[in-house]
Amino acid sequence: MRDQTPSRTPPTRDASAPTPASDNSLAWSDARLLGFTPMDDVHEEFYTLALKLVTCSDASAADSIERFEQHAISHFEQEDEWMRSTNFPPRDCHIDEHAAVLKSVGEVKQSVAQGKAGADVVRNLGMALFDWFPGHADYLDSALAAWMTKQTMGGKPIVLRRTLA
Repeated sequence: MRDQTPSRTPPTRDASAPTPASDNSLAWSDARLLGFTPMDDVHEEFYTLALKLVTCSDASAADSIERFEQHAISHFEQEDEWMRSTNFPPRDCHIDEHAAVLKSVGEVKQSVAQGKAGADVVRNLGMALFDWFPGHADYLDSALAAWMTKQTMGGKPIVLRRTLA
């Protein structure tokens, strides 16, 4: 069970350490950095596009879900390829989570395209993604970031975070 006590994230910390449970913002912040730049960059884009899901209207719902699906496919394929090509030990569970998210996104996209769902369903999906992503990133992606940094740089990632008063 994760500690639910709010805590301040120190300016530097081991990227393999989980992000504090209090970080549930819908905006990207340094608190989400894992220390593997290619992954951090795509995670920032994930936040940007998931926020478009949460804030879409009926007029923009189809475009928002389409753009998010394109991102998710590319995002997950890249991580899956890193795991396979480097023989990342706990890859199966991680890859399965990606597939489950893509399945849900595809189902919502299809429902919107058929006129069976509107912005309310897309916004709910966006909120579900924001609920899911921090835990996924804190545990599965942080392990992959550490693994990839070890593979490419020979050491652990170091994360520097800005602290704003």
